[in-house]
Amino acid sequence: MMYDQTRAQQPADRPRGSAQRGPSGPEPLLPSDEREKIALRLGHAINTFDETPHESLEEADAALDEAADQLVKALAERRRLLRANWQDQDPGTQSTELRLALREYREITQRLIRL
Repeated sequence: MMYDQTRAQQPADRPRGSAQRGPSGPEPLLPSDEREKIALRLGHAINTFDETPHESLEEADAALDEAADQLVKALAERRRLLRANWQDQDPGTQSTELRLALREYREITQRLIRL
């Protein structure tokens, strides 16, 4: 993932809404194919509950487990990329660049605590 300087300059307390999903909103934490796969699995669990409630609950539990695993992996990769952007820079790095990195950390952390 590339560091998005424009996004990092946006205030963290901007209003939430449908516009958030547009080009200026934060990119989803999981890739669309992974989100779709998990959603289909959960949907199947919901749709088959009447016929096989225990199996449906097991499938829903597995979908949640998969979503959590994918989220942990995605966050670890984002953190690795973000850290690489500032950690290996020389001590004379512009404070503006460091401030942008801090904003990215803030955005990700605030998204997590709003879950």
